[in-house]
Amino acid sequence: MFNLSKDIRPISYIKAHTAEMVKQVGEKRNPIVITQNGEAKAVLVDVESYQNLVDATTLMKIISIGERDFRDGATLTQEELDVRIESLLE
Repeated sequence: MFNLSKDIRPISYIKAHTAEMVKQVGEKRNPIVITQNGEAKAVLVDVESYQNLVDATTLMKIISIGERDFRDGATLTQEELDVRIESLLE
């Protein structure tokens, strides 16, 4: 769970406590919002969480492409697909 008092830090704090912040992100899996001049500028996340975000975004893009193709009529019946696959395998 995101904790405002512990998960938002100025960049100066991150610089002085980098190892501690990386350890915290890795153990708790909570992102840390990094501020600069009082404004949110970046987010520090563990690698697995970042990979999950990338994977989820990629999946959403694929679904969006499929929805667009369906809406535009760019689809095949199962029989048409079978014929194409068979011709590729020959």
